Amino acid sequence: MFFSPKTGKGGVAEMLSIALPMIVSTSCDGIMTFTDRLFLSRIGPEQMNAAMGGGVAMQMMMFFFIGLTGYTTALVAQYFGARQKNMTTVAAFQAMIIAVIAYPVILICKPLGLAFFDFMQIPEGQIVYQKAYYNIVIYGVVIGILRNVLSCYFSGIGKTRIVMIASLFAMIVNVALDYILIFGKLGFPAMGIEGAAIATIVGGFCGLVLMTFVYFGKHNRDKFNVRDSFRFDWNVMRKLLHFGYPAGLELFLNFLAFTSMIFIFHSHGMVSATASTIMFNWDLVSFIPLLGIEIAVTSLVGRYMGAGTPETAHHAAMSGIKTGIFYSMVILILFLLVPEYLVKVFHPKNESALFDQVVPVATAMIRIASLYVLAEAVMVAIVGALRGAGDTHFTMMISVAAHWSFVPIVYFMLKVWNMSAVAAWLGLVIMFLLFCGVLILRYRSGKWQTIRVVGSREKERV
Repeated sequence: MFFSPKTGKGGVAEMLSIALPMIVSTSCDGIMTFTDRLFLSRIGPEQMNAAMGGGVAMQMMMFFFIGLTGYTTALVAQYFGARQKNMTTVAAFQAMIIAVIAYPVILICKPLGLAFFDFMQIPEGQIVYQKAYYNIVIYGVVIGILRNVLSCYFSGIGKTRIVMIASLFAMIVNVALDYILIFGKLGFPAMGIEGAAIATIVGGFCGLVLMTFVYFGKHNRDKFNVRDSFRFDWNVMRKLLHFGYPAGLELFLNFLAFTSMIFIFHSHGMVSATASTIMFNWDLVSFIPLLGIEIAVTSLVGRYMGAGTPETAHHAAMSGIKTGIFYSMVILILFLLVPEYLVKVFHPKNESALFDQVVPVATAMIRIASLYVLAEAVMVAIVGALRGAGDTHFTMMISVAAHWSFVPIVYFMLKVWNMSAVAAWLGLVIMFLLFCGVLILRYRSGKWQTIRVVGSREKERV
């Protein structure tokens, strides 16, 4: 049977118990980003494109630390699986230390993002809005990193429903403030893209407050000995840095490559900029729920590797692939059957000759995206399994190499050979499918099953 709800350890039922709340949670984050751009598209494509450009630049600045602290999921899960519950909160606190240290480092590097916009020759009608958006959201990066730390902690112990509720709360606040501040409702002035930036920060802060409240709640405080976790632990920090830095470096370098590709599309003219923004918006909506599956696979694989049962970890990875393919079939049908409708969702409030040119280009790009949605489902499950087991160095090397091979392809196709945005996007999709094939081969080699992160005799220190 293609999709069988198998019970037991590592089965689809256990996978869904963790994955579904994380799918909802990651979808909420995607909806926040999507809503920003959707509301701004009513004002004009320049502000919509600017929100994407400014947003990815901000994420590029913080994603090394997001990736580094993101290994907290696997580390917490391995301690939890090894029955060392007190060490789960110690691991979380080490990640919090990293988040606090990261904030001033990111703010010092803030001018690099602004210089990057100029270097990539963003159109004049867009760059003013892009800088305004970036100059606001960059101050909220510490909120994003701390939210990530607590999300990883709760995912590691399998309490993903808490993350889901916090993300729903953040989304509701963000979407409501988007409407109020962008368009000027309830007595507020119409702030456009600056209002979208403020709404993003406030929504994220509300989600962080809710998770913090649960983390310090009596149940979690007593069960996981939160009181005694506030100490620097070099042994745990060393594990987090050793296994987390490849993921952090991978995420940063990959997002730098992704940002470069977006800016190359944007520098190719307003039609390419708007079409690629719309396509990437829908790509984001389709892909972000898969991250919930990746997190669930990382948590379960980490837990069972920590418990010394790699065969159950493999079963969990296969359950993740089945779950992802089931979801991706729905996206495949939408991208193939109604791509033009998906594009026209972003139609400006007023008639636009520019948008009329964008529709056929963006429609073709969305159809091409349908070629790899099933491959994405397999990729996230395999990446989650490799990271959960501690095979982070290989995933970093192959992922970074793949993404940085994408950049010159886009550059030459658009800037040197003057090909269309559709042709450049097709080239990217083909390269992505090859990258997925390499990950599959690595997983099938079985080397990840021999890695040990948490020793079975490692003593719990209170």
